Amino acid sequence: MTRTRSFRLSPLVAALIVAVLQTAVLGYMVESRASILRNGADIRLKTSPVDPRDLLRGDYVILIYEISTIPASIVTGDIPSDGTRTRLSVRQKPDTDGLWKATEARFAEMAPEEGSVILRTLPFVFNTYGAGGMPDELFVQYGIERYYVPEGEGRALENARNAQELDVEARVSSDGTPQIARLLLRGEPVYDEPLY
Repeated sequence: MTRTRSFRLSPLVAALIVAVLQTAVLGYMVESRASILRNGADIRLKTSPVDPRDLLRGDYVILIYEISTIPASIVTGDIPSDGTRTRLSVRQKPDTDGLWKATEARFAEMAPEEGSVILRTLPFVFNTYGAGGMPDELFVQYGIERYYVPEGEGRALENARNAQELDVEARVSSDGTPQIARLLLRGEPVYDEPLY
């Protein structure tokens, strides 16, 4: 008669393994964001007019950008079918005022081009709403539409945003992922995002 031995981890070893894995995942999330802030391409974006509060994280400002509205006239290439979950690559170029503008978009990867940065939108469902073809405009998000601030300071920034006095400096990774690096009020920095 052959006996098989079963292998069992002690509860302490199992708890240590779980703690190490959780720490590694959190460290990866923090470092990936910090890596974009350290090494990403700098762009400056104009916010558009739009007193939210998150119960867990505090005051935040909703940030809508001029580059969030993509006119059909700059979309090139193939258009996905209705109901397709997709992402848009949006080429940004600086304007004469130093703010970056969307100049081209497509539902596929874009080749790098000197003097431009490519942002990737968050996934969205493409719909023509029965019009067939491309709608006149697409509203997209990039994942930089919220900025958390100390309690009680969100209202002043929202007022500045609504008066079009608030700009955002962002850094963009090589894969098109943006991170907010700094908020500017009337051209002057008011919040710098720390790496960690």
